[in-house]
Amino acid sequence: MANKKEVTTLEHVSALIEEQALTKEDLMGYLRQTMEIRAFENNISNLLGRAVLKGASHLYAGEEAVAVGAIGALRDEDLITSTHRGHGHAHAHGDRAAKTLEEKQTHFDKMMAEVLGKSGGYCKGKGGSMHIADVEHGNLGATGIVGGNIPVAVGAALAQKLMGTDKVVLCFFGDGASNTGNFHEALNMASLWKLPVVFVVENNMYAISLPWAKSSALPNVADRACAYGMPGEIVDGMDILEVRSSVSKAIDHARKGNGPSLIEAKTYRYFGHSHSDPRAYRTKEEEKEWKDRDPIKVMKENMKSIGMLSDEEFDGLNKAIKAKLKTAMDFSDESAPPDPSELETDVFAPSHFTMKDIEDEAILREKVKTDSAMREITYAEAIQEALQEEMLKDERVFLMGEDVGLYGGAYGASRGLFDKFGEWRVIDTPISEATIGGAAVGAAMVGMRPVAEIMYVDFTPLVIDQVANQGGKNRYMFGGKTSVPMVIRTEGGAGRAIAAHHSQSLESLWTHFPGIYVVMPATPYDVKGLLKAAIRDDNPVMFIEHKMLYKTKGRVPEGDYMIPLGVADIKRHGKDITLVTYSRQVLNALDAAQILSKEGIEVEVVDLRSLKPLDTETIVKSVQKTGRFVGVTEAYENTSFISEVMAVVNDEAFDWLDAPMVRVAAANVPVPRAEILEDLAIPNVQRIVDACRKVMS
Repeated sequence: MANKKEVTTLEHVSALIEEQALTKEDLMGYLRQTMEIRAFENNISNLLGRAVLKGASHLYAGEEAVAVGAIGALRDEDLITSTHRGHGHAHAHGDRAAKTLEEKQTHFDKMMAEVLGKSGGYCKGKGGSMHIADVEHGNLGATGIVGGNIPVAVGAALAQKLMGTDKVVLCFFGDGASNTGNFHEALNMASLWKLPVVFVVENNMYAISLPWAKSSALPNVADRACAYGMPGEIVDGMDILEVRSSVSKAIDHARKGNGPSLIEAKTYRYFGHSHSDPRAYRTKEEEKEWKDRDPIKVMKENMKSIGMLSDEEFDGLNKAIKAKLKTAMDFSDESAPPDPSELETDVFAPSHFTMKDIEDEAILREKVKTDSAMREITYAEAIQEALQEEMLKDERVFLMGEDVGLYGGAYGASRGLFDKFGEWRVIDTPISEATIGGAAVGAAMVGMRPVAEIMYVDFTPLVIDQVANQGGKNRYMFGGKTSVPMVIRTEGGAGRAIAAHHSQSLESLWTHFPGIYVVMPATPYDVKGLLKAAIRDDNPVMFIEHKMLYKTKGRVPEGDYMIPLGVADIKRHGKDITLVTYSRQVLNALDAAQILSKEGIEVEVVDLRSLKPLDTETIVKSVQKTGRFVGVTEAYENTSFISEVMAVVNDEAFDWLDAPMVRVAAANVPVPRAEILEDLAIPNVQRIVDACRKVMS
């Protein structure tokens, strides 16, 4: 007769299966997935040990029950975000999406090829072990940044709320990520808006070598859930059925509109943090204790206890998985490395603009300059018109940021839109810059077109991880199989005597990152046309407005028009000097050119409008005509973007230069509060005039 413990286990397992209406086919599938992940990880470990596989690879062996159980609770249309230790999530999700044995094998093949950096991988070998994604089927990708996927999951969930779907987002991360700012910002925002997201913490007890007890005063990550007003639950992360049961309830809670949950799965990674980690912080006894509760062993015994698995069936699974693994390795071996021509593909989504669009805008631009009867509006009014027109045209466009509702954000440029479109098209956020940026990324990846506002460009370093590492790189890392159509609006520059933390010009930070466009308009005409183009573009755009331009007036056509990104404007034609600048300094440059004209020096003022993409052709042609170059920027002289423009001229127009190039930039000091010092710190008309006289001499 069975002892009491065996009876209890049998009854518990039966209850879990009945509660979730699981069939033998379901259970066999979960066991198979778990065994396949283990085989995959053991194989990767072997390849790393033999130096066949290069680079970092963070193995998931031991934690399989979390991915298999949690993803087993999803519907096909639901979404996931993953982590650097993401092979298990990718396999469980991809295996679920595949409906035939052939599709399941293909999925396994593509995973193996991606880890090995082969062209046949999910991401064409560009993502590798830490960045596997299958966005088309709802896997929004893994990230190498600890906690980097949490705000992205919130954005994807926000998109579901805005679109009115009943999809749920499952967000996986480790115990280490729960100590990052992303975790706290994201959970607060998700809870505040009751978003359909389930946060699954895979607590494998160590963040690299640091034990959980030394990184938190609380014994459990789930204990933090109460701070955000959401359910928190601890579950046995070595038991697929326990994980699935807990996650199922959380998904149901989210799907009904009740908001997020935090589930902490206590689990254990068998390998080190990475291949180079010798696990010196753990004892053999501790490892044995966890391995005695191995996920494969637990699931096997659970199934055998209720008569749903025989030894023959288990042996059959083992044989089939060995064959499947061999096929995947053969596929990877036969898959070619990426062709060298792929190096620069997939960085940006293709432009929607044609040469005719560029030509038509040039005609419109000249009309704006010459038609004195055309209406005049302010820079701020032009922004508001652009936002309103795009929101009316496309219901996927929404605004989010601090104080964008009642007060209309930066200089009130979006004022009035809250009343017109409501709180879920113009969303006031908590002060959470990282999650504002990350939520924009996640929402964009699943079909929305967010315009997120960061109050000052000085604060944009807080969003660099999310916007640059996730938004800017995802398309490339994921093999060109996703787009991130989003805009970050912000204001920069000096002039209001508000000192160093609210007066910088940090555009060169953003031009540095591949995958992000940077736009800095100088006039009302430019700001409206460029903002509309940015919103319709399929790439992340950092849209930087100068705080001293909002009140300036200029001619703006009625109705819809766009300015193609990457097209400069010659604001004033001249034959003696090419003066290249952008944003507020365009106005100073034009004033300087007027003064110099009286001295017989004709300056050609080139307004870049877009820093990325950069209109190299217009710059080079102008230098070829004038033979002289002056660059003006309000950014710090050290490593400012104008230095990059000078490098372009040096590379492509050096033979036409008749004098050394000169730059006029801000002093290499934090922007001072005192007006007299602030005026000295940034370029002015006189400094530009002096620079032009210098190149002429």
